[in-house]
Amino acid sequence: MDVVLGPDIFVNASIALGSPPERAVRRAFGGPARPKTSTWVMERVESMLQALPEFKDDAVARQMTTIRGLVEVVETKSFSAEEWNEALVALAQAAGVARVLTDHPDLLAGNGMSGVEFVSSDDWLGEQVTPPPPPGT
Repeated sequence: MDVVLGPDIFVNASIALGSPPERAVRRAFGGPARPKTSTWVMERVESMLQALPEFKDDAVARQMTTIRGLVEVVETKSFSAEEWNEALVALAQAAGVARVLTDHPDLLAGNGMSGVEFVSSDDWLGEQVTPPPPPGT
């Protein structure tokens, strides 16, 4: 897999079945390798789900257990809850990828950081179904 997933993608996939984030997560989890994430992402996902009135504590716990069973957690340094850019760049670097899948508007509006690019779920899904250019073009 050539991307890591931002916490907003996990949350949106959890609450909006059929949405671009949910389809992106299905595609990401469909490969042979387990997607990589960080403790920071898992903490943000849990916090965001707990803030949703429709997610009771037991539903959050079940969803987090499901996600943890599907991903590989890689080590990064600690970041505060507000350090999305830095934490996601560190995750991408630790995972050995150059792209982060997120629909966070502030991250998408920026130019990335340290060679890591932020890509929306819509754009990434479009890339997955677009055939490569013909040879010699």
